[in-house]
Amino acid sequence: MAMRVFLLFSALAVAFPFMTPERPEAPLGFDNKSNGLVDDPTHQADQEKFDEIEALSDGLGPIYNAQSCRECHQNPTSGASSQITELRVGHLGPDGRFRNPDIPINHGTEIIKGRTLVNDRAICPNAAFPDTDVQERVPTTETIRTNRIALNLLGDGFVEAIPDEALIDLARSECKSTHGRICGVAIRVPIIEAPGQSAVGRFGWKDEHASLLSFSGDAYLNEMGITNPLFPDEVTNLCNTVSEPNDTPGPDGLSDIDHFARFIRASKAPPPDLTVANTPPAKRGSELFDKIGCATCHIPTMTTAPAGTKVNGGAFTVPAALADKTFHPFSDFLLHNVGTGDGIVIAVVEHFGRMARNMPHDVQTVDFEKSRNKLRTPPLWGVRFHSRLMHDGASVTLVDAIHRHAGEASLPAHRFRELSRADQDALIAFLKSL
Repeated sequence: MAMRVFLLFSALAVAFPFMTPERPEAPLGFDNKSNGLVDDPTHQADQEKFDEIEALSDGLGPIYNAQSCRECHQNPTSGASSQITELRVGHLGPDGRFRNPDIPINHGTEIIKGRTLVNDRAICPNAAFPDTDVQERVPTTETIRTNRIALNLLGDGFVEAIPDEALIDLARSECKSTHGRICGVAIRVPIIEAPGQSAVGRFGWKDEHASLLSFSGDAYLNEMGITNPLFPDEVTNLCNTVSEPNDTPGPDGLSDIDHFARFIRASKAPPPDLTVANTPPAKRGSELFDKIGCATCHIPTMTTAPAGTKVNGGAFTVPAALADKTFHPFSDFLLHNVGTGDGIVIAVVEHFGRMARNMPHDVQTVDFEKSRNKLRTPPLWGVRFHSRLMHDGASVTLVDAIHRHAGEASLPAHRFRELSRADQDALIAFLKSL
């Protein structure tokens, strides 16, 4: 086993010279096996929960987008990337600040507020409620509209284990080294399972969550309509016949969202394609990626905190399987304006549930309005499996995606356009190895 790990690292180091043996490498693979956090049978049982199709008897809906986690995170395996998008809308108020939409349902008898998400599906009208229509539709007043593509989750246990201070220091160093041209933003967000506590956000297109358990609870409610211990309130009670919360602890003491979070934490990071990576064009492309400035935000290498470090406001302790690991996400996990901002602001009620009424003190000072045209730097690990790129999935080639970069990314995009055709092809070859 030790020899196989050594050989794998040696191959990776040849293909990706930025890799160093100072800390052990995070395990890689699309093999549905654990990274060591739990044993493989436990990981596979958690995956079954992640893949499980929800039914009305489980609490599905009343409005929802998907019937399983896997439905939005599945390419090439459970937990990975997606071509599935969700719809978000809103409008600007008279003061020029973003306003969440008011979405009428059931012929206008109820108005859904506090969310930017518009669900694509509904469970009624049905036999039990033949005259009740809860399907959401976008009113003409909501002039800010965007799609958001579902993100890869594999390897996110290592992302959760990045110390807050590392992301804060990274934001400062980016701004200083580029003389203010590129300034990533680290925002503090509530930890739903640790009332009164906050941490630096890193999950979701707006960095709205720092904790994978918080993230799982949010998605279970807002994407599938399943209330859970962290998000116990339905978006609407129309057509609802299942007791709350729908997701309750099983015989093992864990609820579904606990299994989801553990599945993600135990997942291996997306591996590169070494066959492509070891070609001369891809090696040249790796050098160009750094040279023209892509690596300023798409940072190749990050490290996790030591074992025993408390994260998520003390709600999670970094275990040995995730600790002191080197991994290669090609992201800084910070918010940037690269000219493709979707105009949407973090909806506190949607993402933070009941905690929106009593936010941690340091989150109360965060002006989420500043996130309106900023998006999290998307990690590029596994990008070769993305057929639709950027936050909205509107770019379908890597070249198209690069050309869309503006704002803070204007200079690297300009430098790419100035490259020879051969060098542009080499950089694209490198990206196709990730």
